[in-house]
Amino acid sequence: MAISLSKGQTISLEKKSGGGIEKLHMGLGWDPVKPKGFMGRLLGGGGDIDLDASCIVFDANKQSLDVVWFRQLRSKDGSIVHTGDNLTGAGDGDDEVIKVDVTRLPSEAQHLVFLVSSFRGQTFDEVENAFCRVLDDSANAELARYTLSEQGRHTGVVMGVLSRGGAGWTFKAVGEPADGRSAQDMVGAALRHI
Repeated sequence: MAISLSKGQTISLEKKSGGGIEKLHMGLGWDPVKPKGFMGRLLGGGGDIDLDASCIVFDANKQSLDVVWFRQLRSKDGSIVHTGDNLTGAGDGDDEVIKVDVTRLPSEAQHLVFLVSSFRGQTFDEVENAFCRVLDDSANAELARYTLSEQGRHTGVVMGVLSRGGAGWTFKAVGEPADGRSAQDMVGAALRHI
């Protein structure tokens, strides 16, 4: 059973899965806000929202090693793969997925920061039902889920951080609003959480 995380909460993925994590994925889902009331439906709104999931890999010295996003779907070493860009948020479940094979991550990779950004500049006032979740692919089990309930004029969110430590891998739900239309725009916000 998944743990529903609160903002700032950290869990050990090693303990939750009953052993060492090998392959996992971060799923991101969202919906456009539906128009409310007669005038809202009449005037439209609630159109497609293009959110982008991305992952920045950092070393122990907080130096960026790699970035995986819709313009680079695979890390340089092949251990992280983005499955593709969803331009609308349509459909149920995960709209974008980033898969991580932790057994193939280079030893210098200590932190993976997962970000969401609105490439077209739409704000989170236009988004609802946003969530991220971490799944153990080996066991096909959801390990953790974080629901993003904060709306606002921001165009990005630092969703969570996967970190390697002496006791194995941990995941921290961050949920910090940020401004940026791509992972490169949000490096500073990502660094504050590692």
